[in-house]
Amino acid sequence: MNYFKELLAIGGLTIALSNSAYGAEHSEDGGNKDYRTFTSDNISYGQIGDSYTADLVMYLAGNQFMVIEDLIKDFQSKNLDIKSIYVETIPPGQIVNGQLLKQGQINGQDTAQNPDLYASVNLGHLQALAAKGKMTEYKVYTHNKLELMVAKGNPKNISGAEDLGRDDLVQSHPNPKTEGIMKFYGVPMLRELGLYDQVTGGQDCKGCWAVEGKVWFTDRHHRETPQRIEDGLADVGIVWTTEVKEAVDEGRDVEGVAIAAPYNKQDEVSYAIGTLVEGRNLENAALFLDFLSSEAAQDIYASYGFVPASAEELTLKQIPE
Repeated sequence: MNYFKELLAIGGLTIALSNSAYGAEHSEDGGNKDYRTFTSDNISYGQIGDSYTADLVMYLAGNQFMVIEDLIKDFQSKNLDIKSIYVETIPPGQIVNGQLLKQGQINGQDTAQNPDLYASVNLGHLQALAAKGKMTEYKVYTHNKLELMVAKGNPKNISGAEDLGRDDLVQSHPNPKTEGIMKFYGVPMLRELGLYDQVTGGQDCKGCWAVEGKVWFTDRHHRETPQRIEDGLADVGIVWTTEVKEAVDEGRDVEGVAIAAPYNKQDEVSYAIGTLVEGRNLENAALFLDFLSSEAAQDIYASYGFVPASAEELTLKQIPE
């Protein structure tokens, strides 16, 4: 490993964390790309105040960040009266615990506690909000599965999830504290493989070494893991299949290694969305929920590697207790 690069990476992360409760970097290509405002002819980044004023405000699980531009542009073309749409794409646990159940800040600015829509890969997040009287209904609108991201050419000859038990690999994984991909899917996979203690060291932290020098837990895996692999700071990381496709399509020096079913959780990973009772733009939120059920929206998600939802899943239901 190049320890000079590693030192820079850790130092950069420390600086980012000091500037934001969620580690957002101050550039379009950094964390601010996770906070976008769409108008008819422009996309602006990091305008956190728009969470209070936009015509539609959505806080969505971050692992669908790559879909959002195409999705919103298509929705806007069919709903011209909705002039501005604010979309946040960060780990859904951070949204619930840091922004919806208490006042949160992004880049030192307050962020609205009442978005119109919230989405997570864990129905339990929606149930927690329903228990507080903040949500009532939901629908499942797409699916995903786990995959391993490795360097282009797979120089370490990684063949599957079982290889996460190898001693010669440096790993970069989502943290189990705030990133649902790890907490609800990655950790169970590791337990099923008998690798939990070896890979995690029993740690529950973020932006940290779970196993010193061997396993890094990210703050936001969809930003950090590809970069750590490209920088030679990691050999492999658990990600979503869609994130591998996005990185490859962008020409990044990474590729994917499939995780065999049932360990990839392909039958369990469901994206659930619903309106917030206190949202300001509930009519616009309802229009977006209807749009998600359309063939156009489902095709957009599928084009990024997501698995379409069934007609039954796309029907609104009461959030179970």
